[in-house]
Amino acid sequence: MFGIFKRKNESPRKEKKLELVDLEQQPLAVGDKVESLRYDLGISILIQEEDGLYYQSEASGTKVHWTKMIDASTEFQKVKKIIVDK
Repeated sequence: MFGIFKRKNESPRKEKKLELVDLEQQPLAVGDKVESLRYDLGISILIQEEDGLYYQSEASGTKVHWTKMIDASTEFQKVKKIIVDK
């Protein structure tokens, strides 16, 4: 009637590029060692499996999908990357 309920011509939803970063905004990659701040994983390794990325605890072997580690307020992963100086 007055254009209130008109649809706007918007471009299709853009895919958000998957960018994994820790709480300190350090980029994460498969094989990185991290300190997990959730699920009592402790020191974990980021691994790739057929159905996605997981954090696997070194101590217990428990696996947690990366989406469960997202911090809601920042969208960063709730982990701290362990950087080994050579």
